[in-house]
Amino acid sequence: MANLQRLHLYHLPLQSLLLTFFSAPIFLKTLPPFLPPHLLLKPISLKLSHSHAHNSHSHSFLITNVLKIADSSETSVSKSQNLKPTSSDSTPTILVSEKLGEAGLQVLRGFGNLECAYNLSPEELCAKISTCDALIVRSGTKVTRQVFEAAKGRLKVVGRAGVGIDNVDLQAATEFGCLVVNAPTANTVAAAEHGIALLTAMSRNVAQADASIKAGKWLRNKYVGVSLVGKTLAVMGFGKVGSEVARRAKGLGMNVISHDPYAPADRARAVGVDLVSFEQAIATADFISLHMPLTPATSKVFNMGGVIDEDALVRALDSGVVAQAALDVFTEEPPTKDSKLVQHENVTLTPHLGASTKEAQEGVAIEIAEAVVGALKGELSATAVNAPMVPPEVLSELSPYVVLAEKLGRLAVQLVAGGSGIKSVRVVYKSARDPDDLDTRLLRAMITKGIIEPISASFINLVNADFVAKQKGLRISEERVAVDSSPEFPVDSIQVQISNVESKFASSVSESGSISIEGKVKYGEPHLTCLGSFGVVVEPGRKPYSVPASGSTRHDRPGGEHTWE
Repeated sequence: MANLQRLHLYHLPLQSLLLTFFSAPIFLKTLPPFLPPHLLLKPISLKLSHSHAHNSHSHSFLITNVLKIADSSETSVSKSQNLKPTSSDSTPTILVSEKLGEAGLQVLRGFGNLECAYNLSPEELCAKISTCDALIVRSGTKVTRQVFEAAKGRLKVVGRAGVGIDNVDLQAATEFGCLVVNAPTANTVAAAEHGIALLTAMSRNVAQADASIKAGKWLRNKYVGVSLVGKTLAVMGFGKVGSEVARRAKGLGMNVISHDPYAPADRARAVGVDLVSFEQAIATADFISLHMPLTPATSKVFNMGGVIDEDALVRALDSGVVAQAALDVFTEEPPTKDSKLVQHENVTLTPHLGASTKEAQEGVAIEIAEAVVGALKGELSATAVNAPMVPPEVLSELSPYVVLAEKLGRLAVQLVAGGSGIKSVRVVYKSARDPDDLDTRLLRAMITKGIIEPISASFINLVNADFVAKQKGLRISEERVAVDSSPEFPVDSIQVQISNVESKFASSVSESGSISIEGKVKYGEPHLTCLGSFGVVVEPGRKPYSVPASGSTRHDRPGGEHTWE
C-alpha cells in the first residue's frame, strides 16, 4: 500500500459498505471486485437518510435505503509508506544468538534463512538485527530497547528458549509491535524437578555437609536436617512449573498451599491445593517455593532473581527469620564473587540449571522454533508473552469469533469517521456459559486492533494495539452477560457500543449520539446482526436486509431480493 497519502471518499451503496465487514483484512484471500482494496483499511464518512415511505414500518426497509455516503468531503488519512515491516527477500531471516538444540535448528532451517551468531556484544547484536525477522535467545542475551530501535521495524518476533523473559524489554517490544514468545512447557518437568531437588537439599543441608567434608571436616551433629512429611509448602505462582512442584511435593507427604491471583480455583483443587492470600501463605508456610514472573508488581517480592530483594534476604538469614535459602536465578547473572548472598553459609546455589536436562533442552529447542515459525506465518501464538495468550484448545474454539471481533472494530471506525472519532467503547459479550469462565483478552485485542489500525500511521498488530489505543486516549470497557442460548459455543454475540459520537451517521440513528453494532458467528462465519437502531442480517456473499418490525412479514423473492410488508 505504498504512496497512499490521502484517501478520497468512494460513493458506494450500503451493500458495498456492509460487505467491508466481511471483506476486511486478515484472512480473506480475494476481494469483491467493486471494493478498492485500500478502502477496506480506511475509515469513511456516512450519514443516515431517512426513508420517505409513509407506512409505520419505514424503518424496517432495506438498510440500503437509509444510509448513503456523506457529501463530497474527503477524509484525509496520513500514512507512512511502510505500514508493515517487509524484507527484500521473501524468505525470513532468523538469528539465533545462543546455542540451541539441533532439533530446533532443523525446524528453523526448513522455514527460513538461519544465522547462528553466538556471544554477540550489544553493539554487534544491534548491527545485525536490522536484517532479521526473528531473534531467538536464551537467558544470556539482553534484548533491550536499543535492539528494537536498531531493528527499524523489521523484527517481528523474539523467541525466548525457556520460560523467563527477564532479559527482554517487553515494553519496548510491545511499542514496536514485536511479538515475544517463550517455551513454557518443554522444560516444565525439568524446572519442577530442580525445585524439588533444591527443596530436599536445603532441608537436609546437603550442600553444606558436602562442603564440610571436602574441607576435611566431619560435622554430623551440625547438619541435622528436618523432614518434609507433614510440613507446609507455599507455592507462590501456580502456573505450569508451580503446579508440577505442588504435585511432587504432595507425593513427598507435604501439605501444599498456593498464592496466585490468576489461577483458577478448580485447577488448584484438582491437585489438592488450596489458594490463599499472599499474607496467609507467608504466615503458614514452613517452606516457600517461588514461581512468579518478574513484573513491576512482583519486583523484589522476595526470593527470585529480580523478584528477590537480595539484601533483605541476607538480613533475614542473618537474623534467623529465614533459616535457609536455595536459589537458581539471580538479579545479576553471574553474581559477583564477593556477594554476601553467595558467601552465606545457609544459602544453596546453582547456576540457573532449572531447564538444564538433555530432554528439556531438546524439547525447548523444538518448542521455541515452532513458536517462532508459527508467528512468522502470522498464526496466533499460544505462548505469546506480550499479547493475549490463549491455550490451543481455546484458541481453536475462539477462531471464528476472533475474525468477528476485528471486523466489528473495523466497522465501528467506519461509522464514526468524519466526526470527533471514537473515545469510549463498551464491549458486551453475551454467552450461555458462566461469564467468569469467558477469557475475552484475545477478542478485546482484536476489536482494539480493528478500531486502531485504519486510523494509525504505524504498523498495528495484536501486540501493540492496546498500547497505541491508550496513547490515542481510547477507553475500552467490557461486560460479560449470561444469556439463554446454546452452551456449545463460547460466545452468543459480541456487541460494540460507541458513546458520545458526533458523526453525522451517529446523530441520525441516536439522539444521544451513541450507536451500537452487534454480530454473531453462524456456521463458522461472522454475521452482522445489528447496526445502530436497525436489526440487520448481513452474510458473506448476500445482500443485507433488515429485521422486520413487529407484525410485519418477510417475503423472499427470486433473485435474492428481500422486502418487508
